[in-house]
Amino acid sequence: MQLRGKLIKKTTEITYNRQTNNSPKFMDNLDCLSKLVYQSQATAFGKTYDFPAILNQEDFVASFQKKVPLFDYNTFHDQWLARSLNGEPNVILPGKINHFALTSGTTGAPSKKIPVSHEMIKYFQKTSVRQLSTLHELNLSASFYNAQILVVGGSSKLVKMPTHYEGDLSGILKKYTTVLAAPFTKPGRKIAGIKNWNEKLEKMVEKAPEWNIGIMAGVPSWCIMLIEKIVERYQLNSIHDIWPNFEVYVHGGVFMTPYLSRFEKITGKKVHLLDTYLASEGYFAYQFSSSDKGMKLLLDNGIFFEFIPFDEQHFDPQGNIIDPHKALLLNQVEANKPYAMVITTNSGLYRYVLGDVIQFYNVETYEMRITGRIKQFMSLVGEHISLDNINVGIEYLCHKYNINISEFCVYANPKEMRHEWFIGTNDEVNPEELLKELDQHLAINNDDYASVRKYTLNHPTIKKYPTEVFYDFMKSIGKFGSQSKFPRVLNKHQEEQWLNFLKEQGLF
Repeated sequence: MQLRGKLIKKTTEITYNRQTNNSPKFMDNLDCLSKLVYQSQATAFGKTYDFPAILNQEDFVASFQKKVPLFDYNTFHDQWLARSLNGEPNVILPGKINHFALTSGTTGAPSKKIPVSHEMIKYFQKTSVRQLSTLHELNLSASFYNAQILVVGGSSKLVKMPTHYEGDLSGILKKYTTVLAAPFTKPGRKIAGIKNWNEKLEKMVEKAPEWNIGIMAGVPSWCIMLIEKIVERYQLNSIHDIWPNFEVYVHGGVFMTPYLSRFEKITGKKVHLLDTYLASEGYFAYQFSSSDKGMKLLLDNGIFFEFIPFDEQHFDPQGNIIDPHKALLLNQVEANKPYAMVITTNSGLYRYVLGDVIQFYNVETYEMRITGRIKQFMSLVGEHISLDNINVGIEYLCHKYNINISEFCVYANPKEMRHEWFIGTNDEVNPEELLKELDQHLAINNDDYASVRKYTLNHPTIKKYPTEVFYDFMKSIGKFGSQSKFPRVLNKHQEEQWLNFLKEQGLF
């Protein structure tokens, strides 16, 4: 093993042992809130919600929850964020915010602009090192530690606006990455700066034989597309013919399960899969061990967490919050129940409803998983179909018929009182047989669905298309690339876009 590899391996061992012996606790998360409120008490936001008075309360957390309302993006943007975007200082954070990350947005939705502070960047860098320490428990080969990391992300080029810089979070983080890390990370600054996904993909395929990749990180759909292109271009049996040290894939953004069969077809040996919960708003959690069921929340990462039970008492049928103040603390949550996650961050987001629905496997270790989105569920007549129900159903079909369904979507049709499914697969299969099995599987796993299917919810429909149709649609709306994700449950706007595209292609 080369000296660099030995140093990396020893560093991961030391950091891993330190993390194992010093796991963050609930009180660490309360300390995060205390620091955030203290640092922002002189800002416009802090003055409006009387942060000095909150800090003087014996139960300052309860006071914070009582005084500060819950915000979705649009409300927070209109009331506060727009002022920071216009260059006004001391609005949500002390001083001026110089960087804003553009989120990919759900397909068909405009990008959001999320503030990125220097404090947040520091925590991202720290957490990235901590996550790499998980490699220690995987018993990886000696040659792995001399390999490189390939990050399949958005463009690293930032756009200079009148008052700030904006662009993909990966580009903002790249700006503050030390030059010492450059030899270890690919695809390199020049390729990373390319905005057009097809051009970037082609350049990465060209360079692939020159790289020695040990870790890949990125959204499954685009990472797997890249590997498939490399395997096809160089007529390989698997990606390991060209990258023998590829042993770890760090994924996030969407559920990995629908992509597993495609991934396994293009890999020649075991690749450890590690889940991560990273967004433009913050670095929330990652899988500490390959044996863990889920990811562990990072309680000392400059982010304070709250949780809203995802049920009829707290959300209306459209996914809107009923009580503008009520949320639970980490020590109040229960295992195996759905919660919408709320964050207060070191980048100036306060009681921000992220939009994700999560469940805890273990409330002692704060091990959790993402199960859906508060706006991506169906309850046309009380069926309460979650994104988790949908993913489990699709996974069942893949196993039963030995097929790959990596792209799919569904919407609720109120006029016909039914669900309409669209499946993307290149395998030969009878769509109506798939639908029958899926319908039955949803009824078995969701009592509400079983009940309404008997009386009020009509028989669903299904259409099967080649997987490429889904990617062509994303190209058509300018959402084709490494940071974009196809929504699984379509809202009205997305439904119209999707159906119009299919009609234009003569497919509907």
